[in-house]
Amino acid sequence: MKILLKGGRVVDPAASRDTVCDVLIDGAVVEQVGSGLRTDGAAVVEVPPGCVVCPGFIDMHVHLREPGQEHKETIATGTTAAVAGGFTSVACMPNTQPVNDQAGTTELILARAEAAGQARVYPIGAVSRESKGKQLADFAELRAAGCVAVSDDGQPVADALLMRRALEYASSFDMLLIDHCEDPALRGGVAHEGYQASALGLRGLPGVAEELIVERDVTLAGLVGAPVHIAHISVRGALRAVRSGKERNIPVTCEVTPHHFILTDEMLKNYDTNAKMNPPLREAADRDAMLQGLADGSVDAIATDHAPHHYDEKAVEFDRAPFGITGLETAVALSLDRLVQHDVVSLSRLVELCSTNPARILGVAGGSLEVGSPADLTVLAPDARTIVDVKTMRSKAKNTPFDGWELHGGVAATIVSGRVLYVNDAVTGAEVFASIGESIPGESAK
Repeated sequence: MKILLKGGRVVDPAASRDTVCDVLIDGAVVEQVGSGLRTDGAAVVEVPPGCVVCPGFIDMHVHLREPGQEHKETIATGTTAAVAGGFTSVACMPNTQPVNDQAGTTELILARAEAAGQARVYPIGAVSRESKGKQLADFAELRAAGCVAVSDDGQPVADALLMRRALEYASSFDMLLIDHCEDPALRGGVAHEGYQASALGLRGLPGVAEELIVERDVTLAGLVGAPVHIAHISVRGALRAVRSGKERNIPVTCEVTPHHFILTDEMLKNYDTNAKMNPPLREAADRDAMLQGLADGSVDAIATDHAPHHYDEKAVEFDRAPFGITGLETAVALSLDRLVQHDVVSLSRLVELCSTNPARILGVAGGSLEVGSPADLTVLAPDARTIVDVKTMRSKAKNTPFDGWELHGGVAATIVSGRVLYVNDAVTGAEVFASIGESIPGESAK
């Protein structure tokens, strides 16, 4: 099916494009981008005023929980939440049960994703067998099965020699290594080590635990000349290490989550377990450093670290609750509200952070609307009013600290492989997508 998106503002940093023009989709690929394109029998969609057409957003850090923890999330519910949040693709971490450290698990994930038919899924394999940090997994097998990167996320690669060997091994297959940076000797806390943790009687997790491992990883990446990606960076010292690596032309990249560039550890005052995550919410100076990194280019990507948990798991004492919050359905609206509306970054820079750079870093298709690119598009509504409401979320999990927040900005529609999978009926004019859309529950195409 051909679809002509007509007269919208098209923002595509990869093509240095930020202008009003048309985008013609032919099946699963972009056929033309330009002004006054002929319809040629295509279904014509007049892009609603104020909406912005972008290459599909890619979340390079999510937890889909399947296989093994389907009570928290499934691949179907997670990818449905993704398209509702404006993401056309997600990269899923390997800390499933069993751990994704061999081809069979990777193939199962891809099969379930294809059956779901929602966002694209890029599996990330484990660095070590069962993510125990003792013996490297078979990267060749994981790559052949479809993994785009390796990580022991949730666990740092603690042994420096294993990390070096992993970097060397991964680079031989053009695979990215993503590390959860946290010195195991300094682990054990449940909140950022500082005033708030002390006042609340919570065990502290110091920022230096992250900084030390980031410094080590940057140094090792420089030694072997292999790329390393720092997951969910949260402290200013760690960002300083990344900047230093970039200045020395070391192939290091990093991501930051919305909760780390918006919230601080003051959110812990009521012992709300929906504010418990790892890395923990830091102090204001760290939050402000993340905003500066987004603005000056030191941070390469925005990722959600979508970590769904069952309600009962979070409804316990703070010390006992698991780390993590959901993020797929809130990240884009939060970023529009706190970054674009407050002039921290431009809209073009936001697209770079959420689409162009993740595609480049992971080495996957997308991140651009160039001719021949996948017909994956995110249509933004920067002036829409969005109210976060857990009751309408597609994710199985509702563990978010943003419930009830009113935000300036949202998603109008999400198109994956030429299929309109999500339409936000609450956005004025967005119903124009509905006639060519596919039905999913809630505010979507009918």
